[in-house]
Amino acid sequence: MGSNGTKMRERGWYQAIFNPGERFKGSEVYRSAIRHPKANTPRGRAMTSFQNFFLHIYPVKVPRKVLPFRSTFRLGFIVTVLFTILFVSGMYLMFFYIPSVDRAYQDILSIENSVAFGSLIRNMHRWGAHLMVLTVFLHMMRVFYHGAYKPPREWNWAVGVFLLFCTLWLSFTGYLLPWDQIAFWAVTVGTNMAAATPFLGSEGPFHTILNVTANNDARFLLLGDTKVGASALLRFYVLHCVGFPLIAGALMVVHFWRVRKDGGISRPL
Repeated sequence: MGSNGTKMRERGWYQAIFNPGERFKGSEVYRSAIRHPKANTPRGRAMTSFQNFFLHIYPVKVPRKVLPFRSTFRLGFIVTVLFTILFVSGMYLMFFYIPSVDRAYQDILSIENSVAFGSLIRNMHRWGAHLMVLTVFLHMMRVFYHGAYKPPREWNWAVGVFLLFCTLWLSFTGYLLPWDQIAFWAVTVGTNMAAATPFLGSEGPFHTILNVTANNDARFLLLGDTKVGASALLRFYVLHCVGFPLIAGALMVVHFWRVRKDGGISRPL
């Protein structure tokens, strides 16, 4: 390639075209995951430890303003504790619950009256869920009020928004599992709202553009049927016990990692 090849190498184009691995290592995605190279110097080794989430989970420096309780009210920590309580109590309740239309309500009564510590565990699960929804809202209000959604924390704010939706969906899917009248009609009303979704709901505006009917709209996707029944109970059970907890757990790990990467807890304005 002669002189042109030399110029391409000097500009980095040669590596970008013929060596995609080197190009990836220079990307923002790679630098966000691998914070610091392993340099064979004392400072390089120290920075490798400081920037690694698993080797040095806490920030190297913590601003004095975030130390008082009223600066953050430890709302994120409270949400994590509540999520752990819900996970453990939910695992216990799963041993005594069958997602069947014929058995669900009877299993709830059995948990309340016959299972050891069943009433206590169920009430912990129920009230913990309510408290988690409230605390997540308060946490996001605190973050917004302190301006912690601004750069360089805008990506973590987006992760937090997804966690908020996961929390709401966990609450909504768990509401049907007792299979009583309150749960049945609450979920019926909630899923009927999905039928009014623009484009995706059979009763919503512009649904004819995509040929959406009652048998393939957003409500049918949620219920597995055109009405609340056995299919809806099974879907909500799987989503509540497996789907959304896995998603929420993965997002929480990313959320904690980004808090660590962005320099620790956000400061008040």
